[in-house]
Amino acid sequence: MLPEDTIHFLKKQGYVIVSTLDSDGTIHNACKGILKIVPEGQIYLLDLYMGRTYRNLNKNPVISLTFADEHSFSGYSLKGRAEIVPKENLDPSLIKSWDEAIVSRVTSRLLKNIRGEKGHHLHPEALLPNPKYMIRIKVEEVIDLTPKHLK
Repeated sequence: MLPEDTIHFLKKQGYVIVSTLDSDGTIHNACKGILKIVPEGQIYLLDLYMGRTYRNLNKNPVISLTFADEHSFSGYSLKGRAEIVPKENLDPSLIKSWDEAIVSRVTSRLLKNIRGEKGHHLHPEALLPNPKYMIRIKVEEVIDLTPKHLK
C-alpha cells in the first residue's frame, strides 16, 4: 500500500528517475513518464525507447524510482520489482492518457515561455516518439528522502 502523501507527491511530478542494474552490476538511471498510480502499490510507466532500461529489466527486474522537489526539500525513493508489458498488450485508454499528459506538458511549457520563464524553446515533449512498452512496478519499499529535522 502506498501512503497517500507519497501518491499526492508523485502525481505532482511529471516524471521519475528510474534506476536499474546493468549486467556488470553498475546502476543505470533514466527519466520515465508516469502513466498510472495504483494505491495498492503499483506504478505504471511508459518507456519511449527500448534501450538500456529495457535490456536491464529483461535480465533483472529490480528497480528503484526517485523523485524529489527542490523547493519543498522533499522526495521519495520507491524500491520494487518491474514487469515489462509489451505495447500490443496495453489498454488503448492508457495510450490515450499518455497523449493527454503530453498535451498538458506542452501547454504548460508554452504558458511558462509566454510568461518569460526560462525553458527549452523547442517544446521537446512534442518531439517525443510513441511509447514502446510499459513498465509495471510492484512497490516493495517506500523511502522518504525528506531530512528528519524538516518533517
